Amino acid sequence: MPRPSDPRVVVSILGLGQIIVWGTSYFLMAVMATTISQGTGWSHSWVVGGLSLALVISGISSPFVGKVIQESGGRRPLIFSSVALALGLIIIGASPNLGVFLLGWAVLGVGMGAGLYDAAFATLGMLYGQKARRAIASLTLFGGFASSVSWPTTAFLVGEVGWRTTCFIYAAVNVLVVLPLYIGFVPRANSIWPGIVRQRPSHRAAKSKLWLQIFVGFTIAFFLMISSLVAVHLITILEGRGLSQVQAVALSTILGPAQVVARAIEMVTGKMHHPVWTKIAACALQASGILLLSVDAPVAALALAIFGAGIGIESIVRGTLPLAVFGERDYAAIIGKLALPISLGQAVAMYLGAVMLDVLGPTRTLNALCMAALVNLALAVLLLMYLRRRGPLESG
Repeated sequence: MPRPSDPRVVVSILGLGQIIVWGTSYFLMAVMATTISQGTGWSHSWVVGGLSLALVISGISSPFVGKVIQESGGRRPLIFSSVALALGLIIIGASPNLGVFLLGWAVLGVGMGAGLYDAAFATLGMLYGQKARRAIASLTLFGGFASSVSWPTTAFLVGEVGWRTTCFIYAAVNVLVVLPLYIGFVPRANSIWPGIVRQRPSHRAAKSKLWLQIFVGFTIAFFLMISSLVAVHLITILEGRGLSQVQAVALSTILGPAQVVARAIEMVTGKMHHPVWTKIAACALQASGILLLSVDAPVAALALAIFGAGIGIESIVRGTLPLAVFGERDYAAIIGKLALPISLGQAVAMYLGAVMLDVLGPTRTLNALCMAALVNLALAVLLLMYLRRRGPLESG
């Protein structure tokens, strides 16, 4: 029978937590935004802006969260995240005006910074060291189902009880389900991987690696910014390419399964190669998918499958590449630092995409994004060349 500290148990608990946390925070506005705007009279852009605010707050808080995990493990930040998410949802659900609504999203952002992928990856890194790569890949398999589970669930609840009560229900789920799981099953880091978390990050080593951290962080953030821009405005882009709304919505469902399949393949094959190769593959898939989408609408299904596969394995890169490049000693602190540009980039992408579509139109927007994706692919290749100069690349 697996022990509570067994990676299979810990990953399963964190995975269930990720499904709930993503579903009750990041994916809320995809279903709720229009209903909230119509029911309250608040501007749709301001309602959606709540999520952007949460992403900014999440990014700003992530470096601090990373330091806490580095020093004492992820148990306390994850427990705190459940409480913060519940409080934010309660404020949002009870908000009498737009100002309180945005305050709720700010609180939710603090919970997201302490409870989404970056905190979970850092927790696994501090628990299992270099052996965490498979655990991180396994965790992203759970995360891949977050939208598939949360979107229909949220739509059902909003239709039955309204968006405010839905927020209250999700607050209760975070407190009554996620919180007890974290308390009962997420171990203290030094109970499994002693000797790492009690060491503070080496400031001298951090300074010498600063430019490499910036480079790695930029390539990951740039990738996710492009992907977020496409994903958020996908329906509009597909309709602009000549598809009906029904066709566009149906095709968009390809992204989820494509991500899960790609993550499953990487989980099996990842031990055979260094994560930088996964990074290159993710960038190549992203660029290829956008290129196909910009060239010919009839192959949109194939384009989205390829694009989704790239998104799927990039989420693994987000956790495994920093671990392989920088090691486990400063891993949690570095993950926290990298989360800042990632969150800010995703927040900017939501509005940048709308501006690009208005100014350039769908086809030229896709062309511009394809060029950006190719630039990021070139940066990934440069990273590979640099790492090869440092020494042989060991598989995970």
